[in-house]
Amino acid sequence: MELIAYGAFFLTTALVFSLITLGLNVQWGLTGLFNVGIAGFVAIGAYTSALLTTPDDPGRFGGLDWPIIAGWLAAMVTAGLVAALTGLATLRLKADYLAITTFGVAVVVQLVALNAQRLTGGPFGVGFIPRPFAGLAERPLLFNVANLAIVAMVVAVVFLALVRLSASPWGRVLKALREDERAAMSLGKNARLYRVQAFALGGAVMGLAGAVQAHFIGFIAPENYLPTLTFQVWVMLIVGGSGSNVGALVGSLLVWAIWAGSGALVSAVVPTDQQARAAALQIVAIGVMLCVILLVRPTGLFGGRGAAGAGPRRRAKPKPEGRRHPTAPGVSRASPAARGSPRARRRRWRPRRRSWRCGYPRAPGRSNGARRP
Repeated sequence: MELIAYGAFFLTTALVFSLITLGLNVQWGLTGLFNVGIAGFVAIGAYTSALLTTPDDPGRFGGLDWPIIAGWLAAMVTAGLVAALTGLATLRLKADYLAITTFGVAVVVQLVALNAQRLTGGPFGVGFIPRPFAGLAERPLLFNVANLAIVAMVVAVVFLALVRLSASPWGRVLKALREDERAAMSLGKNARLYRVQAFALGGAVMGLAGAVQAHFIGFIAPENYLPTLTFQVWVMLIVGGSGSNVGALVGSLLVWAIWAGSGALVSAVVPTDQQARAAALQIVAIGVMLCVILLVRPTGLFGGRGAAGAGPRRRAKPKPEGRRHPTAPGVSRASPAARGSPRARRRRWRPRRRSWRCGYPRAPGRSNGARRP
């Protein structure tokens, strides 16, 4: 029973990471926006939902005791608005400059959460966050399985919605902007508007993931949203395959399995007084796995398979060799259907014109060098 309970806990955590990875896939996989501020948007969603759903606390802002679902929706809206404002201010930048800007946004959010004690609780964090099925907390197996079911439903809804959006005209415009922005703009598409929409949607999904994680754990603190979280999510997307929603799910499960397994191995092998230093071996294990995946599959496990990783691209069948004019099955080459019209036959077999001096059959009684009368 304990093993099943731990398995449910492990899958719940992995699915929360998969939500964050799906949001990043909208920004990077579909649109090509290099966001390195993932931890900031996750923190915004977590703190928004926590402050709105916790009981009243005179030591900080919030404590409105809202329902959990209302807190999740508010987290999506808040994170989406912050992402939209960030996009309006920064999406004119490209590549490295956009990455540096989004990283600065994440640092600002983390510093505000650490120092604004009247708003976020400061370094002490926010506790007493309501948890779904809190009455089952004394029975770990049922509690973890119930939470797993809730998180799995949320992930399924978001996954199906993103798959539909990826296959819609809106998603095709995003892919066109990613591949060739000038060509898409020449067709009348507003590149900046579509990029802001994609950035806001990805930020909203990340905020939802942060809210789900906050209510699953029951406590949040600024230390939960360090740059290590951004590194983990990027590795999950790269391993699964950029541009593939299925790859985002599989990459999250695989990377989190290696992260948790390496942590358990370090705890079992390394002495207690050295475990704090040996914790860096988890990042080493993830880095080695990333190198191996990129060497074997440069585009990721499910990368390079079209929209949303729906399946492999169909390859064109090779044309039959040895037949100059292939005919339909069951039709003889000598039949009128194969030969075509008389005009087509004359055009097909019309001989090339050659001069009298270059091998044209000479007339009787004349040499090849004689002029034609």
